[in-house]
Amino acid sequence: MCVRADFTEECETETWVWSPGKSSSDPNGFNLYLLRPRNNRGTKGLGVSVGTFAAAHNNNNNKTATLSSLSCLKNNNSTPFSSMPNLVQIKALFQQYSPVLYFHPKETYLPSSVNWFFANGAALHKRGDQSNPVPVLPDGANLPHGGSDDGTYWLDLPSGEPARSAVKKGDLESSEVYLHVKPMLGGTFTDVVVWVFYPFNGPATAKVGPVDVPLGRTGEHVGDWEHLTLRISNFDGVLYRMYFSAHSGGAWVDARRLEFVDGGGNRPAAYASRNGHANYSKPGGVLQGLGDEVGLRNDTAKGGLVLDCGRKYTVVAAEGVAEPPWLNYAGKWGPVIRYSAGREAEAVKGALRGSLKGKFENVVDLLPEEVYGEEGPTGPKLKDSWSGDEK
Repeated sequence: MCVRADFTEECETETWVWSPGKSSSDPNGFNLYLLRPRNNRGTKGLGVSVGTFAAAHNNNNNKTATLSSLSCLKNNNSTPFSSMPNLVQIKALFQQYSPVLYFHPKETYLPSSVNWFFANGAALHKRGDQSNPVPVLPDGANLPHGGSDDGTYWLDLPSGEPARSAVKKGDLESSEVYLHVKPMLGGTFTDVVVWVFYPFNGPATAKVGPVDVPLGRTGEHVGDWEHLTLRISNFDGVLYRMYFSAHSGGAWVDARRLEFVDGGGNRPAAYASRNGHANYSKPGGVLQGLGDEVGLRNDTAKGGLVLDCGRKYTVVAAEGVAEPPWLNYAGKWGPVIRYSAGREAEAVKGALRGSLKGKFENVVDLLPEEVYGEEGPTGPKLKDSWSGDEK
């Protein structure tokens, strides 16, 4: 098929599809790859994903030549985002596809609404005036707006007990999810990003060979934002795929591979890992690390605690929607440094012997920077995916 050059964009490989007799990409053989636009795939991007695929042997010259001869389409319409659903349609789509989020039976740190977090003692701290924290109004109206995450402001739990411990545990009954609706891939898809707020992220557990090693307070932080993304076709309103955020990344899962609630219908299931709240499409254990022997545990299971995302939700960002005050708060949702996580890890390492000690050192290398207090959590609007594509 011939298409004018100004209606095309460069492609890149997105996912491996197939290789003869293989269950994953063959580094030395023939492979099929699904393609996507290479350049800007954010909310302003005009590249369109139309199911283009490449067939190539996995040597660099062959693969490069194949990709250079293929193109994705580009939406050059003067109003490329005119096909986006209106607010009524957005709500209807979300009722159709709203996820159900299952928590581990031993989960301690549950989500809450942002308003509940504020109303139950969350305080705003300012650098240079740490001894005078300011209670946050229930709607966040007194939070500073705009600016950047420069470390001037941060939120924290209430300082006194029992309030501090109570807020850490969250409040599932108050929980609601917050929807960000945005155009993607030249306006051919709508992404409904489902944000979930947890007042507290619990400690990590390492797996070192056959041994589980609790990491003390390592991994704990205040103010945990996680999300799921529904990618819905603007041609027919069908759910195309779903994104599960996990730590600093995540994974897309095609709709046909999702688990749906009660074995049917259109509502996908999601599973939040114990303490860390990483999202996965299936229950079980995921080891974040080096092979099957060493890493950080991410355990999920279907317990009795469930967040029905369609029960209570608010559209906080979409065309024509007034954003809540807290959404434009650019400071951190937790303290810059609560403790020295490095010391916690070093103490555990010192108690290990032999090969376990070396393996544990590899686990410590996997810990994200925020665990060491070098980077605190920020709100949804400061994430790269807010105006871009998922990683």
